[in-house]
Amino acid sequence: MGMTYIPLSGLSLRDIEYVVAVDDLRNFSRAAERCGVSQAGLSEQVRKLEMLLDVTLFERSRRHVAPTPDGSRLIAMGREVLASARAMIEAARARTGPLEGLLRIGVIATLGPYYVPSLLPLLRRSYPELRLQLTESLTAQMLGKLRQNELDLVFAALPVVGESFETAPLFEEPFVAVFPRNHSLATQEHMTMEDLASNTEENGLLLLEDGHCLRDQALAVCGMMPLRDQQRLATSLEMLWHMIGAGEGYSLIPQLALKNRAEWEELVVTRPMKPSSRQIGLVWRSSDPRGPAFRDFARFLAQEIPEGCLPVTTP
Repeated sequence: MGMTYIPLSGLSLRDIEYVVAVDDLRNFSRAAERCGVSQAGLSEQVRKLEMLLDVTLFERSRRHVAPTPDGSRLIAMGREVLASARAMIEAARARTGPLEGLLRIGVIATLGPYYVPSLLPLLRRSYPELRLQLTESLTAQMLGKLRQNELDLVFAALPVVGESFETAPLFEEPFVAVFPRNHSLATQEHMTMEDLASNTEENGLLLLEDGHCLRDQALAVCGMMPLRDQQRLATSLEMLWHMIGAGEGYSLIPQLALKNRAEWEELVVTRPMKPSSRQIGLVWRSSDPRGPAFRDFARFLAQEIPEGCLPVTTP
């Protein structure tokens, strides 16, 4: 007995996008703003889709929007439909040049301001047909955007965990220990990880807030040093500099962030931390048909190592 033919004429990708936006934001007004339509228009299309499917997708109240059990199941399938449709468009675009047109790039916040200024002229010279859209955020947020096809590539510290991602290393960025000039460790010419781990001064290791990969990297280098009570945390790498300059403690700073810091020489002392470093790499979706072109792109970038950084060493 053959399967019953179900016409798809009443189902549109745009309607599925509306439903996914409502599920992401749990708010019809914000979902309409994201999709660039009126709230009334979006709500009407969601209701039409519910009628077509004969399923209530969302439980609605004045203060609450949440998917029903059937809605959760169908919305998950809708996300797969959208991902497949986008992959179809990307595959077609790849035929005419995978590194032409718009490329949406994410850069982690502790790398972007220090790497992008040298990266942009390089890309403009070598890839003149490329149009860039840049995003800066925390690693987890950008990997989420990459997974949802809101980004094409992410520059991040490796390793990146996830079966849905491919990665390629670019360069090793050394860590530098930065101390207030009056700190006891600032008198040492050579710094080891053991020196940092054994330090018990009140003005000790300063960290970024939770969510920054640099926070975890600093703790790893320092041997998972336990946090002090009422640990002072910085909201950004720039604020971390200010806290060190104010004498609140010391921290590990990536090499590229030392550029143009001459005005800090009266306040801080820098010491190399060998052989500690972080590996910067390129991340993309495993399903992206431009994967081979992205890997070639990574090989090109790996030949243009920023000043002060090192080539990736293979074991």
